[in-house]
Amino acid sequence: MPTSSKGRLALGALREFAARGYAPVSVAEIAAVAGVTTGSLYHHFGGKPELYGFVRDEVERRVLDRMEGALAARADDGRAAAVRAALLVGFDYVAREDFARLLGEPRPGGDEDPIEALLERALDANGAPLGRLLAAAWRAALLAVIDGLPVAETRDALEALSFGGPT
Repeated sequence: MPTSSKGRLALGALREFAARGYAPVSVAEIAAVAGVTTGSLYHHFGGKPELYGFVRDEVERRVLDRMEGALAARADDGRAAAVRAALLVGFDYVAREDFARLLGEPRPGGDEDPIEALLERALDANGAPLGRLLAAAWRAALLAVIDGLPVAETRDALEALSFGGPT
């Protein structure tokens, strides 16, 4: 739908949120980038939070698909190795596609973190918050890239994470 108003809004919002984050981007800016009126944005999405949620959900779904694939591919190597692979695959995709700011910042409204949920399920750490901590470290790595750390060095640091829990 890239030529429809809704599609142009989604693509424009993706570009703006990925480049600048949620807070600095205005409804008027998104509408202007998409070549539509703000009324069109409200008609299709209800408002900025809903548009952001739509865009972020789509990007997170793509990341989760890749991370789930890495978990499955490395399942025979133990949970720790599989989770490490998932973190790296997700990081590589996000860095390559320039989604680091979009996925590095917390979701407005405190919605459930799907990356954290995936890691919690994969680790099955008997109530220990390993998924939460690893998701936070993963997001911190994304923000480090935004702050100017080289992607390769940041990836190496992420790969060096050592964590306990069931293997």
